[in-house]
Amino acid sequence: MVNGYIAALADYAVAKGLIEEADRPWAVNRLLETMGLSSYEAPETVPQASLEEILTALVNDAVARGVIEDGIASRDLFDTKLMGVLTPRPSQVIARFHEKMAESREAATDWFYCFCQDTDYIRRYRIARDVKWVTATEFGDLDITINLSKPEKDPRAIAAARSAAQTSYPKCQLCRENEGYAGRLDHPARQNHRIIPVTIDGQDWFFQYSPYVYYNEHCIVFNGKHVPMKIDRSAFRKLLDFVIQFPHYFVGSNADLPIVGGSILSHDHFQGGRYTFAMEKAPVEQTVTFPGYEDVEAGIVRWPMSVIRIRCADDKRLVDLAEKILTAWRGYSDPDAFIFAETDGEPHNTITPIARKRGDKYELDLVLRNNITTEEFPLGVFHPHPELHHIKKENIGLIEVMGLAVLPSRLKNELKELADALVSGGDLRGSDAIAKHADWAEELKTRYTFTADNVEGILQDEVGKVFARVLQDAGVYKCTPEGRTAFQKFIASVQ
Repeated sequence: MVNGYIAALADYAVAKGLIEEADRPWAVNRLLETMGLSSYEAPETVPQASLEEILTALVNDAVARGVIEDGIASRDLFDTKLMGVLTPRPSQVIARFHEKMAESREAATDWFYCFCQDTDYIRRYRIARDVKWVTATEFGDLDITINLSKPEKDPRAIAAARSAAQTSYPKCQLCRENEGYAGRLDHPARQNHRIIPVTIDGQDWFFQYSPYVYYNEHCIVFNGKHVPMKIDRSAFRKLLDFVIQFPHYFVGSNADLPIVGGSILSHDHFQGGRYTFAMEKAPVEQTVTFPGYEDVEAGIVRWPMSVIRIRCADDKRLVDLAEKILTAWRGYSDPDAFIFAETDGEPHNTITPIARKRGDKYELDLVLRNNITTEEFPLGVFHPHPELHHIKKENIGLIEVMGLAVLPSRLKNELKELADALVSGGDLRGSDAIAKHADWAEELKTRYTFTADNVEGILQDEVGKVFARVLQDAGVYKCTPEGRTAFQKFIASVQ
């Protein structure tokens, strides 16, 4: 039966244009080599199966014959190796991308996005399992996701990695050296990973898609060198350079400080894509003017975080003004608003910037961030507060800033167990999984009568409202008259 699935995988590769018909015997032989097999007989019938089913069958066979160890990490390493056999070389992919660029920029990204799915670098079937919904709030419709597409931590892989020889290659999961890398138990395989060179601000950068796709065409743009993230004038210039080349995409950067930054601060990178977030839809609630930049539209955005939006047809003017705002914010303190530029020499102020093109004008959203901690809030004053940690405890990075919650996978089962307890009247503190939600759930019981028909919808809606509060906690200036007065005070300081 294994021959049938090898044939099915070769058929898939031909159908998706990963290999030509003339490559079929070569591809079958490469798959046999990878599977640890030395003979093959073409099957009379080929299984009509999805890519997930084909790969699962081949991995199961490899496990059964002792070719690989059983385990989540080992399986992922092996099925990626199988797909790597069928993935065209980087030079071929780059050439095809540029052929499409000659048609249009959108044609090029459309092709590359589909290609990354066809090679199983983006695992469509895993992405489809993510739980997603939209919650209406006073700040617009927020996107809520429970991420299930990242592979689970495999205890066996963790244990094996401890005893494995340590290596610093690649230096991180963003480095260009990941392209084609076989991976190891503590580092994902990337034989089917391809990247596209791009030049931004005169430097060598690369463009790829995220394998986890939190939103449509979720891409990553990263520096060819392994250098730390830094928000400065050059960052604004690079963001706008990318948008000039790919005007149908937005692109943004996580902040460059811990707590308010992303998960990989060691490698300079941006995230972008083809998606309209709630923050982009949010209107300017108060226009402002920066002296010397009267030609640049500017204002405070009606958003739970503190956002200055600037717009202009001249991208160079945006870079100049963004640098001026960043420089002012880096050194700005207002004790009455609990804004401190630094304490004991440690800097606290930075910006999360997002760039896009809207109509004939370029636009930058500059989100003011501060990572100060206190004894009361050791994880950050402008971070989800403790009463919200049962839903969201992790850092608020670029994607959340824009209005898309990326919630931990644990919530899927916890919310199901909590729903059952709410409907049945069970003990809300009866298990560790839902005890953390008990105070929240007891408050919900004062406002709702839960039934089997309504409990899922109510919990999803209330989780979305918790996320809105998370964003409010992360905002350095609150959406109150006092908060807006303090915000204006900072804007007036930008000279």
